[in-house]
Amino acid sequence: MIFREAQPTDIKPIQLVRNAVTENALSNPDLVTDADCMEFMFERGKGWVCEMNHQIVGFAIADLKEHNIWALFVHPNHDKKGIGKVLHNLMLTWYFLQTKETVWLGTAPGTRAEEFYKRMGWQPAGWHGTKEVKFEMSYRQWQQIQATKTL
Repeated sequence: MIFREAQPTDIKPIQLVRNAVTENALSNPDLVTDADCMEFMFERGKGWVCEMNHQIVGFAIADLKEHNIWALFVHPNHDKKGIGKVLHNLMLTWYFLQTKETVWLGTAPGTRAEEFYKRMGWQPAGWHGTKEVKFEMSYRQWQQIQATKTL
């Protein structure tokens, strides 16, 4: 497995991963365009990918403008291999090097993603819209999580 910063040439494979997921699937894949990916990865924030055998199998994108995790997805054929956790940690480490602002995300309730974020230390913060659970992570919480890893 290779983890690295995303490049513009990764957008098409990222879209394949995003559209392959079975939970938090887009009702209309055209809602997230290649131009959206480009904007969020290179103008508003940064993205990372996990590559296996020269194929993108997971990705994460942080948005500094809205202090939001815009995406974190792993292809269903590659889940439960620790890919999401590594991408998550790369993304949040970078995010909190850029800003101390609390970051948030939304995910569908009752999903593996919701449980993942709870395990990673995210705090429930109500609802994002009417269909997504909202989670937040403060700089202080992230520091505490990192400190427990080094003990």
